[in-house]
Amino acid sequence: MERQGADGSPGVSTVWRIRSLEAARQVLRARHATTQAGFTAEAIPQGRLKHHPILVSDGPLHDEQRRKVARFFAPVVVAERYTPQMEECADRLLGQTPPGGRLELDELALHYTVEVTAEVVGLTESSVPRMSRRLVSFFRQPPFDITRRDLGRTRRQWMRAAFNGLLPIGRFFLADVRPAIRERRRERRDDIISHLVDEGYTDVDILVECVTYGTAGMVTTREFVTMAAWHLLRDDALRERYAVAGQEERFAILHEIIRLEPVVGHLYRRAQDPICVTDGDGSWTIEAGDLVDVCVRSANADPQAQAPDEDGLDLCPGRSLPRGVNAAGLSFGDGAHKCPGQPLAILESDVLLTRLLARSPRLVREPEVGWDDLIEGYTLRGLELELPATSSGSR
Repeated sequence: MERQGADGSPGVSTVWRIRSLEAARQVLRARHATTQAGFTAEAIPQGRLKHHPILVSDGPLHDEQRRKVARFFAPVVVAERYTPQMEECADRLLGQTPPGGRLELDELALHYTVEVTAEVVGLTESSVPRMSRRLVSFFRQPPFDITRRDLGRTRRQWMRAAFNGLLPIGRFFLADVRPAIRERRRERRDDIISHLVDEGYTDVDILVECVTYGTAGMVTTREFVTMAAWHLLRDDALRERYAVAGQEERFAILHEIIRLEPVVGHLYRRAQDPICVTDGDGSWTIEAGDLVDVCVRSANADPQAQAPDEDGLDLCPGRSLPRGVNAAGLSFGDGAHKCPGQPLAILESDVLLTRLLARSPRLVREPEVGWDDLIEGYTLRGLELELPATSSGSR
């Protein structure tokens, strides 16, 4: 655990960098003493929306929102309702590359995850490829420093951020969200937009929620699918194990990959009250107003949280973890803001990967690794695969 003091610059926070799994869990579970500070939450105007977005709300409001949408992400519901659509979508997209042809996995994964998540959310009245492009364009943002209240941006950078963000969001609303809302007002369906309409959300409220789910459910899962495939294609033994394993063991492998390679690398909280944190190295008090940076990758690999004969930086599916620790570590968060979409993300990743690997692809080009400030996570672009001239067919 590391404390970084403010340097005297206006609006610069005292920041705690937490790399201990135990300390991180204590902070993330201090539900009434912290508020969301990641994903530029503190820069979102509080009074402009009738309903505050679920990603950045806190307290009883957040608890109520989570309770009401939980039914859409329950593991049994996800498996029963969406597996056939995932399988059909994966087969269709993979079938667009003929035997002997090549595909860029991150591009295919984007269209796949957008189509699957759009069904859950209710964004089903527009073209998936075009919606994918609109969502991706939203991420072309200038860099920022989350430790500063003004995000450390110049006036010019804020203007660029507004243009790069608002224009794609406007297009997303007109082409994707508004048609879906109109259709759900005429006839409700069993999806999130129908639920939000019933809850009295305005069109703007629903737009913000759709942007949230678009970020969390579509874009981040795209990165994980690519990362998981990269691991499997570079490790013959792991790939062979995955190919013959049952679903439970495949899920264990995917959980271990995302524990080692969390898509969202940092979780930020703002302390509203003092928080006493204790781990194997001692005790500290985080004061009200301090910013907490949970370094997910480091916490997931914390040596104090591993069995004596295990290294947290090794990929070891089914590893021993402390009581109550998720198999994915903190890669889906913890506490009040734990991602409810974990069952959906793992299942849809598994469906696509099993069908991809059944075609015996060859890795032609490894991806370029980048970083996205908005999600505080990696990006993988250009992972190119070649299918054999005689395809073995889908699994």
